[in-house]
Amino acid sequence: MRPLVSHRSTQFTESVIREMTRLCQRHGGVNLAQGFPDFPAPTPLKEAAAEAVHADVNQYAITWGAQRLRNALVAKTERFTGLSYDPETEVTVCCGSTECMIATLLAVVNPGEEVIVFEPFYENYGPDAILCGARPRFVRLREPDWFFDTSELEAAFGNRTKAIVINTPNNPTGKVFRRDELETIAALCRKWDVVAVTDEIYEHIVYDGTEHVSLASLEGMRERTVTISGISKTYGVTGWRIGYCLAPPALTSAIRKVHDFLTVGAPAPLQEAAAVALSLPDEYYRGLGASYSERRNFLLPVLEAAGFRTFRPRGAYYVMTDISSFGFSDDVAFARFLVEDGGVAAVPGSSFYSDPAAGRQRVRFHFARRRETLEAAAERLGRLKARAAAT
Repeated sequence: MRPLVSHRSTQFTESVIREMTRLCQRHGGVNLAQGFPDFPAPTPLKEAAAEAVHADVNQYAITWGAQRLRNALVAKTERFTGLSYDPETEVTVCCGSTECMIATLLAVVNPGEEVIVFEPFYENYGPDAILCGARPRFVRLREPDWFFDTSELEAAFGNRTKAIVINTPNNPTGKVFRRDELETIAALCRKWDVVAVTDEIYEHIVYDGTEHVSLASLEGMRERTVTISGISKTYGVTGWRIGYCLAPPALTSAIRKVHDFLTVGAPAPLQEAAAVALSLPDEYYRGLGASYSERRNFLLPVLEAAGFRTFRPRGAYYVMTDISSFGFSDDVAFARFLVEDGGVAAVPGSSFYSDPAAGRQRVRFHFARRRETLEAAAERLGRLKARAAAT
């Protein structure tokens, strides 16, 4: 009997991150698994959304994004990166950065071509490549500083390489790619005529004086880079699903066509509100970084005291940890124990690797939480060693 489902749909699993949220809800745990804030969004953003709804902004926006939002995106991008884009031919607004990534890869990659992905990786990237009929080529980021081996990266490029995905600041590691690392990637992209797809959704969340560098700003890269970001993380509205792609006209034209037939368009009233958010003053972004730095500095010693070895993030709002001191054979069993018996949800590290064995002693936590939520997690984690020893 012929299978009713496609072969490609059998090559990856459901989201492990979102599965952990469901498990957390079932057990009444503190969710440090799926990375969404539990604190309010900025008031100007909420007020602008309410005004748009009351003004009956209820119908389709222009498929590739409302004019006001595209203009605001161009202004903000130039303000922070110095890069200038044409709102009419180089901007596409999608339903979140997740759709941006799949729309871009579908627009760029042909079946049988290869897409380079750094690992550990945000779990969508591998399945996205598979859905395009491409072969993902994984390049390992090495602990503890999450560096890549230049010779390994060079070996991943070849005649079949069509694109490379770079996530900086990185989920799940918190790595922020240095300028010299990006220069190495850029040189290989130019040599092999490869499109760079950068996920920069955490661009404003960096620590310890770390600089976020947009790959498109490097020499010869603007014309071959698709820069992806969105409002989810910077403004704390992950459920609004407003993401965007910045790319040269030829790439934008292809992305817009794919986007049109995937989702038609992002929510119209929320696009109007997003335009307001993008105009917030510099003080907002400084405060954002400072507030997340405080959360990070609270959670790291809590995790270490509980028995985790932590890898200090330089950006984003995640912490990768080593669980070997707890004596569990694998990360999935530990993550289930942690939420069912310990009352705290984390993400099994194996979900971020092409070879699950590489993440068997790793779990990821996030700290996009109110202080009282983190304190509740800390209280539960304080009892973790005793609970683990009793199993």
